[in-house]
Amino acid sequence: MFADHGGHRDPDRDASLWRSQASSPDRLANMQMHVIDHPLIAHKLTALRDERTDSPTFRRLTEELVTLLAYEATREVRTAPVQVTTPVAVADGVKLASPKPLIVPILRAGLGMLEGMVRLLPTAEVGFLGMLRDEETLLASTYAERLPQDLSGRQCYVLDPMLATGGTLVDAIGFLVDRGADSITAICLLVAPEGCARLERDLAGLDIPVSVVTAAMDDKLNERGYIVPGLGDAGDRLYGVV
Repeated sequence: MFADHGGHRDPDRDASLWRSQASSPDRLANMQMHVIDHPLIAHKLTALRDERTDSPTFRRLTEELVTLLAYEATREVRTAPVQVTTPVAVADGVKLASPKPLIVPILRAGLGMLEGMVRLLPTAEVGFLGMLRDEETLLASTYAERLPQDLSGRQCYVLDPMLATGGTLVDAIGFLVDRGADSITAICLLVAPEGCARLERDLAGLDIPVSVVTAAMDDKLNERGYIVPGLGDAGDRLYGVV
């Protein structure tokens, strides 16, 4: 689905270049990055970063943070006009258009974001993608999925806590596009510039809108592919080490 341009690439240079151009108004038309600047988001993210935050508190804060991010992420959700009768008169309004939006958490860490998302979109449908990153190669592979075969005309909201190397999200977007999704928004707690550069590079030939909504863009990846300063392994902090 996405082109591999091949050849030797310098990830540090890609990340630095992406950072330097991130606020440019003429970014690639089919990818938009939204770093949400809000004191409540910053407050909750700070608590998530703290290594002293235990798993129950981490799960609760994740749900709250995702609900705040989802408010911005759904700004372009499709609606249809509708009339309702109030106790006083008829009023014009809107309802979510059909087909309903599809929420797709990436297992396992994305499950910790689901409750915060469905709190804002309770009538949305939910699918699942199981994707695993090899800690040696940093490559992602799909091991499970529960999604409609035909996603034509669907707006999809992908939940993945960390956009680090970008491989998992690139593969997830490709999976959804191959099934017909025509608008994709990813909600991430944190992103790294290297992952953003990878996402933009691999989306270059894509003709549908893709957005990433996040609480912060951190500095870089370390040699293990972890976001720095980051918050550690989101799955382990949500559910413990297994």
